[in-house]
Amino acid sequence: MSGSIGIGLLGYGTVGAAVARALTSNATLIAAQAGAAVSLRRVLVRDASHPRALPPGAELTDDPAALLDDPGIGVVVEAMGGERPAFDYIQRALHAGKHVVTANKEVMAKHGPEALAHAAEHGVSLRFEASVGGGIPIIGPLLRDLAANELTAVNAIINGTTNYMLTRMARDGLGYAEALRRAQELGYAEPEPSSDVQGHDAAYKLAILASLAFRTRVHADDVYREGIERLDAADFRYAAELGYVVKLLAAGRRVGGGVQVRVHPAFLPAAHPLASVSGVLNAVELEGDLVGWAMFQGPGAGPGPTASAIVGDVIEVVRCAASGTAPPPPPSLDRGLRLESIDDLETQYYLRLRAADRPGVMAAIAHVLGARAVSLASVIQKEPARDDGTAEIVITTHTAREKAVRRAVEEMEALDAVLEVSNLVRVAGQVV
Repeated sequence: MSGSIGIGLLGYGTVGAAVARALTSNATLIAAQAGAAVSLRRVLVRDASHPRALPPGAELTDDPAALLDDPGIGVVVEAMGGERPAFDYIQRALHAGKHVVTANKEVMAKHGPEALAHAAEHGVSLRFEASVGGGIPIIGPLLRDLAANELTAVNAIINGTTNYMLTRMARDGLGYAEALRRAQELGYAEPEPSSDVQGHDAAYKLAILASLAFRTRVHADDVYREGIERLDAADFRYAAELGYVVKLLAAGRRVGGGVQVRVHPAFLPAAHPLASVSGVLNAVELEGDLVGWAMFQGPGAGPGPTASAIVGDVIEVVRCAASGTAPPPPPSLDRGLRLESIDDLETQYYLRLRAADRPGVMAAIAHVLGARAVSLASVIQKEPARDDGTAEIVITTHTAREKAVRRAVEEMEALDAVLEVSNLVRVAGQVV
């Protein structure tokens, strides 16, 4: 390629519009960094009949072929979101010999290796820095700066919506429903928030991170997932009393010849590096044999940070294309490490339950736990008996096996004296 390089933009929502603005307002800087000018030629939307303010020279279209088959477009930026038709358009662009930059975590979590292989086959680049962590540079460091490390752990807070909600629940004592309502009012949560609050979004991002960190294929469906819907204001009060902070943790770890990947609420010690990551911020920490622990933190979502990562990828693509440099080969994800079951996780646990307030109940509960080799670390029963003759009991355990704890919970729920086990939360260890 030489001269001005044409850009095609798939999607013109908040992220797409931010990318268009950045390409225009920072055009001189981008050209200086990339070694060639770039120009936004076409923007694909669902309905081109609705007027939109586009940069000068850009044409609006609702015909995918008009953009994907345009020989004047050398780089396609995908900012649509969702699996389909985004993946189909990405594959079609790569097949046509166009470089692709995407922010699509779902596509990369489900089809990343396939799309990367397709790009290599056609001699073009597929870049995806914005798919994880918004404006936090993490994909590039995994592919380049940390490549000499044997990485053994990934711990991350990678969903801004839930992190904002959990911050408000901890700081202001809000219940789940109220925290969600406020997140929606501020635009942090979608009207249909299930992808965020049920942990799907974080699972997509963890699949990408774990694949690159452990150099093995981790599909989104391989990630054990729990959302934050069961968390209650009471859990935050007890967490604070016990010295913990509640977070939606995305964790991956090498376990012998396997990999364990999971997304779930967790109690983090207040001194844990991730405990202070509040609001809509994201953070990723990695453990390598050479670097030790390294942490990356910053705005994990929003049009500005995401556009920053996308345009950074565009600059890299254009720099290689303008200089005639071949795209880097796709990352090797061929280790074939087995996926370990959540049943084999060993950690500490927090249990909150409601039981009859009468003699012998704690002895029965302790017997159930002891029979499964789950030992008690602490027991809290501060509330007086309620009018219905029940009390809330909070238990923390020493390190135990997930399968044993879950079985013990089932047996506790079968006790006549136990009305319900209101919540079970894993307790993460302190990183040193």
